[in-house]
Order: sequence, then C-alpha cells, then structure tokens
Amino acid sequence: MIKKPFNSKELGFILPNVFAFTLIGISKLFVGQNPSGVFIFSEFIIIPTLMGIISAWFWKDTIIKQRKLTLYSCYNGIIAILLSSIILKEGMICLIIVSPLIIGFIIAGAFIGKAMFKKNDTTLNVSIVTLLLFIFITDSFSTHEYVNMVSDQIIINAPPSEVWKNVVSFKRIEQPNKFWLFQVGMPSPIESTVEGNYKGAGRKCIFSNGYVFDERIATYDEGKDLTFDIIGQPRDPEIMGHIDIKRGQFLLKDNGNGTTTLTGNSWYKLYVFPVWYYDIWAQSITRNVHLRVMEHIKQLSEKK
Repeated sequence: MIKKPFNSKELGFILPNVFAFTLIGISKLFVGQNPSGVFIFSEFIIIPTLMGIISAWFWKDTIIKQRKLTLYSCYNGIIAILLSSIILKEGMICLIIVSPLIIGFIIAGAFIGKAMFKKNDTTLNVSIVTLLLFIFITDSFSTHEYVNMVSDQIIINAPPSEVWKNVVSFKRIEQPNKFWLFQVGMPSPIESTVEGNYKGAGRKCIFSNGYVFDERIATYDEGKDLTFDIIGQPRDPEIMGHIDIKRGQFLLKDNGNGTTTLTGNSWYKLYVFPVWYYDIWAQSITRNVHLRVMEHIKQLSEKK
C-alpha cells in the first residue's frame, strides 16, 4: 500500500498557503503594481477568508472542536506571515501590523467553512467561494486612492520667537522612545537640519537607522507658519514602503500670556487597504512622530 505524502490535516495547512500566494502572484502579474506597492483589501480579507474555508474543507471529516479549529487557524496565519517575510520581503514591523487582520480572517473563514460543509450544500458552497473570488477580482482592477491629514497640538511655556528657533531645525533628540513601535525597531525622528531660513530652502528630517526625509520649505512665515513638502523619502521594508508622507507643517499661535500653541500637521498617502484598519496604524504612527518632535521642541524652548 502506497502511503500518501500528506494527510488531510497537513493539507489543511499546506494548500491554503499555496493557494494564497498563487492568487497574489497572478493578481500582480495581470493587474500590475505601482512603484509604491499597493496592497488591496482583498489580499488581507478575501484571501485569508478563502484560506480558512479551504482548511475547513480538508478538516471536515475530522472532528475538530472550536478551540482546536481556532488554534489550527492561528498556525495557518503564522505560516502565511512567515512566508510573507520570505516571498514578499516584508519587514518585522509590517508583519506585526498585518498579523491581527490575517489571522482574524483566517479564523473567520475556517468557521464559515465548517458551517458550509456541515450543511453539505454544494450549490451554496460554490456560490460563496465564487462570490469571494469575484470580489477579489473586482477589487484587483479597482482604483485605490487615500490621502489623510493628522493634526496635533501642544502648549509651550515660551513666546513664539523662542519656539520658532527650534521649529525650523532642532538639535538631536536624546530622550528615550515612549512609543512601543519605536521601541521594537520602527525608525523614529532624531534631528532636523535646514539649508537656510527662507522659502525654497532644503530641509532634512533625520530618523534613526540613518533614514532621511528630504524636504523643501514651501511657506516660511517667521514665528507663525513653517510648511514643507517631502521631496524624497527612504524605501524601507517596514511601513515606510506602504505610505508616502506628502507634506508637513508647524503652526505657531501666540496665546498672549507668554505661551505658544504649537500645531503639527502631516499629510500622507496610504498604499495599503482596507483603510478602516491600516489608517488607525498610520494615524497612530504619525501622531507619535509629531509628539516626539513637538515635545523635544517644547523642552528646548522652555529651557530659558
């Protein structure tokens, strides 16, 4: 008797991942991908759901309780994430961000599949899978555009003239990082330099690990408004490869009592979808970049 190379339990791990990366490869081959690397919502929702359904089909003849089905689905998600680091060359931070979404929808798909195959309704099963594939194809050929702005404010116990000196450029930030993603390796702002105090001057925002954002001053209204366009940014394997920072701005408001309200604004374009999930991360990261810089400006300005 010839022994099968894989049993149904093992196939429930192997084939869903083969299916997922094959489908992603076909999508990129026929649809293409822009230089910044758009990842559509179907790659994080529809494909993981289908992976769960495929797994459930291989495990349908095995009595698997809900807890074990959830555990097996988590294993499947971990395998997919590890393969993403190898095949798609995603960085650790990106994988941390995407993990809850992928694992969550693989689990959901497994329970959907369990319910589907328990009813043993072939027409229903084919209809559900066909619908999911149709959504994936439609989404692959759709246009994906999303731009957002994040704004933060702090009060500084110093007049605008003193704050302005530390807004245009600032000395190296020595304070330890508070934001947990910065602590695990995401680049954080450490210094800013400028070529001159005028509109059109070049400016650089230097991040840890040597990353540099090249900027050009678009508005130079001394003591009030420093606006700059991002004209060059690093292509990092982490989230920087999936977001473009378009513009930054510092606004100073004299409160009339020796204090200044400093507002930091950033505009960015997101290349990963669904927006309802990834924009939460993008806003959080942008906000923590703001606060790290603005708190440093506050500390420098209040020294006197």
